[in-house]
This record gives sequence, C-alpha cells and structure tokens, in this order.
Amino acid sequence: MIRKPAVAGHFYPGSDRDLRAMLKQMVDLKAEKEKALAVVSPHAGFIYSGYVAGAVFSSVALPDHYIILGPSHQGIRPLFAIMTEGAWQTPLGEVPIASGLAEAVRKRSPLIQVDENGHRREHSLEVQLPFLQYLKKNISLVPICISYLADYRELEELARAVAAGIREFGEGTLIVASTDMSHYVSQEVAKQKDFLAIEKIKSLDARGLFDVVREEDISMCGFQPTTAAILAAKELGAKKAELIRYMNSGDTSGDYGQVVGYAGLRIV
Repeated sequence: MIRKPAVAGHFYPGSDRDLRAMLKQMVDLKAEKEKALAVVSPHAGFIYSGYVAGAVFSSVALPDHYIILGPSHQGIRPLFAIMTEGAWQTPLGEVPIASGLAEAVRKRSPLIQVDENGHRREHSLEVQLPFLQYLKKNISLVPICISYLADYRELEELARAVAAGIREFGEGTLIVASTDMSHYVSQEVAKQKDFLAIEKIKSLDARGLFDVVREEDISMCGFQPTTAAILAAKELGAKKAELIRYMNSGDTSGDYGQVVGYAGLRIV
C-alpha cells in the first residue's frame, strides 16, 4: 500500500522543486549535530512552523529509521493506529515502512492496531517526512497515530512497546513526537503556557507534562505523543532534553493576538 500525501500543495509545496527550495531555507546543514533518542517537532504549514522543524532535525545526527508519533485530528478507531506495511509518499519520493520494526512494536500491546484508514487524511505525521527526506537518504518509518482518548497508563504501555521494539530491532531509530503548542491565544498567553509544558519536557517529566497540559488547559494537540516519546526515550536511557527553537505563527503572519506556538526539542 502506498499512502498518498494528504496535504501536499497545502501545508507545503506540492512539487519536488518547490519543496526542496523551501526546505533549503529552513534547515542548517552546518549545524552541530548530536545523537538523539527522540525529538519534538511541530506539524503546521511550513511557512509557520517549518523553521522550528528544520532547526530541530538539523540538530540531530539522523539515523536510518523513525518511529513517528502523532495526534489524530481526524479521529481513529483504536487508541494507537499503526501501519506495518507499504510506503508513504511525498513530493520527494516514497519512504518505506520499516515492517520489522513496526511488528516488533505492534506485537507488544493489543492497544496498537493496524489501521491504514486512520492515517489516510492525517497531517501530523506526514509533514515530518519532507525534512527527513531532504536531510537523509534511504530512510524508513513506523507511523503511529494516537487517539485523544489515550490516558497516561495507556501511553505508558505504548512507550514500553516502542522502546522494546527499538531494542529488538537493533538498528538506529529516532522517535519523533509531532505536536504544536498553544492554539489561538495571544502571544503572551501562548508563551506563558507553552513554557510550562516545555519545562516539563526539558525535565523529562512525562507525568508532569500530561498533568500540566490538562490542569492549565494548554491546547497542545500532541501532548499525548510527546508524553509517550519522553517515556520511551527514558526507557532507552535518555538523560536530558534541550529546547532547540521556539516560535509562533505571529512571527510569520504579524498577528500576535491569535497565535499558535511551535517548539522543537531534542532528547538525548
């Protein structure tokens, strides 16, 4: 199965040439790179969040394989929807699914179910791929879409499955948590609330992140994927997390009254 791009020509350019030209402006090939276990990257239209995504991916020594955890904006039937076969297509070409890695993760939890339809129209995972394709050849992915209904204990189960699958697979793998931060609040409110969440990520405090988002009503759409990514990275030995870049949509639009926040972090 080839998963066709859902938001090419909308969230990012629909042609190879135009997309490469945009990505060239958003990544830094000369940036100092560090081996990482996970990253947190935004998923808005590239004109808004692309410089943050480009900065975080440029800061990492990229491996060959990626487990991308993204929130479902469209609704999915299982709590965790995975694809284990086929490929994902973007204007830059096809990225095959790492079937061995996907099965190593899937078999460890009945909450993780194969659901191709759950990925068909979802943008949160798709928009990560062009950055990875531009920066690294011959990559593969495992896409996992997460329901907004997932609670903390269920995210712990997912994280254990991801970490165990990576250990069994035995090849270099980066976990990518896809999330935007606050939505449609003033710049001042966005920064105040977003940094409550960012500080929890920097402390590798998964429970603290999960709780502060709910208690402070932070409209961080991917807090559940990010929670799972922190937990899985810690299972794999993560020691720290660093904020690479933070921006908001007003930096592009000039409207700071209603912004969306974007944070890029590296977990090592």
